[in-house]
Amino acid sequence: MTPNERMQEIIRRLEAYYPDSACALEAKGDPFRLLVMAILSAQCTDARVNKVAVDLFERFPHAAAMAEGEVPEIEELIRSCGLYRSKAKNLSLCAKRLCEVYGGEVPSAMEDLLTLPGVGRKVANLIRGDVFGLGGIVADTHCIRITNLLGFCHSDDPKKVEFTLDPLVPKDKQSDFCHRLVQYGRDICIARRPKCEECVLKDVCAHGESL
Repeated sequence: MTPNERMQEIIRRLEAYYPDSACALEAKGDPFRLLVMAILSAQCTDARVNKVAVDLFERFPHAAAMAEGEVPEIEELIRSCGLYRSKAKNLSLCAKRLCEVYGGEVPSAMEDLLTLPGVGRKVANLIRGDVFGLGGIVADTHCIRITNLLGFCHSDDPKKVEFTLDPLVPKDKQSDFCHRLVQYGRDICIARRPKCEECVLKDVCAHGESL
């Protein structure tokens, strides 16, 4: 199999394994909520972010409200997410920029998203894929680890992983592919105790073939 053929087979199997795919962040279809929650998710579990988001968005339901909020109040609301001081500062600055430059709306262009405080390529690709349907490889820890094990990548650099996978995964499948990798990383390809004997990708996985 060529790398492209192998990737298409992996995509097909993951689609069969997880017929439904969705982002674990419960943003309720709101682009601003997803952006904020994605920023909060750095070094924090999605479950914790989902819990914190309830009170955070009750107080700051949109960019304009958060832009007018005080950073110390944002800090208190997100304290349990970790790195709360830097995240609160970024959220405040991000909301202000959204209001000042983009009319309070989340932009779709990569170059615009990367100007927002707290937003890197991973968050930008999540927004572009989930909100605007433009695709994007979300190179989070699950994506990096699993695609390295599969043999497509040999790097822990998110940008290198993104650029390696981008031509192999069709644009219209990239978002769901990344969401499925996250779920697979939690259910089967677990970092500390991978269930290789249960893996539906074992025969097309470089690591699995070496066992």
